[in-house]
Amino acid sequence: MTERLIGAVEAGGTKFVLAVARESGEVIAETRIATRTPDKCLPEMAAFFRHAAQAHGPIAAFGVASFGPIDIDPASADYGRFTTTPKPGWAGARFHDVLGEFGAPIVVDTDVNGAALGEWAMGAGQGCHTLAYTTVGTGIGTGVVQDGHSLAGFSHFESGHIPVARDPVHDPFPGRCPFHGDCLEGLASGPAIEERWGSSLSKLASPAGPLEIIADYIAQLAASLVLLHMPDRLVFGGGVMKTPGLIDAVRRKAEARLGGYVQAPQLDPGLQRYVMLPGLGDEAGITGAILLGKRGLGGDH
Repeated sequence: MTERLIGAVEAGGTKFVLAVARESGEVIAETRIATRTPDKCLPEMAAFFRHAAQAHGPIAAFGVASFGPIDIDPASADYGRFTTTPKPGWAGARFHDVLGEFGAPIVVDTDVNGAALGEWAMGAGQGCHTLAYTTVGTGIGTGVVQDGHSLAGFSHFESGHIPVARDPVHDPFPGRCPFHGDCLEGLASGPAIEERWGSSLSKLASPAGPLEIIADYIAQLAASLVLLHMPDRLVFGGGVMKTPGLIDAVRRKAEARLGGYVQAPQLDPGLQRYVMLPGLGDEAGITGAILLGKRGLGGDH
């Protein structure tokens, strides 16, 4: 029997990763395009899938793992539509308006929920009941997956915009979030680091001080995730987390912030097995998008 095809979209703040995969997960076509504005990006996305369908056959379902804020309620008339996203030009854009031409189910979730699903199924979260995946890059966000299903309330979680404690003496930077100033994303995202120090964290000539500052903000989130969700593991991905030494500093500071209050076998001394980098590397998001698309093959959309 011929395997049906899945169209997968990992929509990030700086680039879209597009793929066509078989039900088995085998990727048969893939490309990357710059995010830009929706009038430029979305038609190029549709053109890729149009060409892939001509070359390989009809696409039976789409899985979309996207930056946000975005409506991820399948019962909503605005399902798949961007809402109050700070990314210029994207508020009001909707994936269904572009991918609808293919007549296939479209399953939409956040980029971090998609990455969390990918890591839970095939990466550093294998064997976990509950996994929290956080990306620290152009933006900051967390997806929490429990037994393969992403958790949410009336909308998806927004960990990047939680307030964090900032010492104005050690870090006078007021933050760059257009909504909250010095929230977590406003202080520790890639653009916040570059605006503050003129370079990415990994390229700073003397990174020790800045690294400790950024690690402390991320560790505040790590401790909060433990207290709020008690996940079996925390995974931190994204471009900022590739900075040498950062994950070790986050482990050290998160353990100090928890202060021994939570006692559990998951929390190993030093958190070497608890706070981890992605097992799938940069492939976590597109892997999750393919898994979302597989749900669409069953009629979920």
